[in-house]
Amino acid sequence: MRLLLSVTAVVEGAAGIGLLVAPVLTISILLNAQLELPGGLFAARLCGAAILALSICCWKARAFESHEAAISVITGMLFYNLSAAAVLTYGVLSLGLHSLFIWPVMVAHVAWGMWCARLVWFQFK
Repeated sequence: MRLLLSVTAVVEGAAGIGLLVAPVLTISILLNAQLELPGGLFAARLCGAAILALSICCWKARAFESHEAAISVITGMLFYNLSAAAVLTYGVLSLGLHSLFIWPVMVAHVAWGMWCARLVWFQFK
């Protein structure tokens, strides 16, 4: 559980900081798309702040004494990872987004989602 929370905190923290500080570069690298309108820059930065907040929650949850409290954070990350994978799939299939990184990021979100699901599932068995 601690490993999942640590890896998630570091990786998602980097993505969140990238979107918050340099949204044009981050979107260009991850999605091979351009942010041209102020609304797109705003939305990317807002998403970066939200992802960074999730990262901080994961980092702090590593120290929880109660597994139940940590599982609460992991349950939220389960939803986030599966939603992110679904949105990325939509981007590829419906919007035609293609980049070198989009498939590995999609697979990573599915894998992290399955890791979260396994921990949540076995917590309640």
